[in-house]
Amino acid sequence: MIRMPAPYIRTATLEDEDALGRLDRDTWSPLHAVMPRPEPPYDPFYGDRFGPRDHLVAEIDGAVVGYIRLGFPTPLASNSHVRQIQGLVVADEARGAGVGRALLRGVLEEARRQGARRITLRVLGHNTPARKLYESEGFVVEGIMPEEFLLDGEYVDDVLMGRSL
Repeated sequence: MIRMPAPYIRTATLEDEDALGRLDRDTWSPLHAVMPRPEPPYDPFYGDRFGPRDHLVAEIDGAVVGYIRLGFPTPLASNSHVRQIQGLVVADEARGAGVGRALLRGVLEEARRQGARRITLRVLGHNTPARKLYESEGFVVEGIMPEEFLLDGEYVDDVLMGRSL
C-alpha cells in the first residue's frame, strides 16, 4: 500500500471553485447525498449562502482532495454560539489517508476561533464510516429523525450529532 503524505489544511479561495465543484460531482453518492446526482449545466460551487471563507480545503501534493463546510444552523442571534458542519467530502483516491479527520479537526479549531461553544452536524444513518469518524472525534448522537429521506428506494434516518467545543 502506498502511503500518502499528510494533508495540508487551509481556507478555500475563489480559485478553488472549479476543483471543489468537480470533487463534489466526482464523489456524489446516495451514501451521503440527499440531492439528486448533479447534471450539466452545473451550478457554481460558491453561491449566496456559502463562499470560500465557509470552507476548509485539504491538499495533498498541491491537489485538492477534500473540503469541509462550516455554517450556522440557523440565522437566529440566540443560536449564534453554535456552528454546523454542512458538508464533508474526501476524494475517493484520498480515503483512508487521514484527510477527513484532518478536515474535521481543522474545522473544530476554526469554530473555536470564531467563538462557538458547540458544533453540530447531520449525517445519514447508513453512512457508517462518517458516523464512526465523528464519534471518534467526540461527537455524540443527539437525535434521530427516522426515515427522513427516501434514497434509491430506501428510507434512511437523518442523525443529528453534536459536541461541545
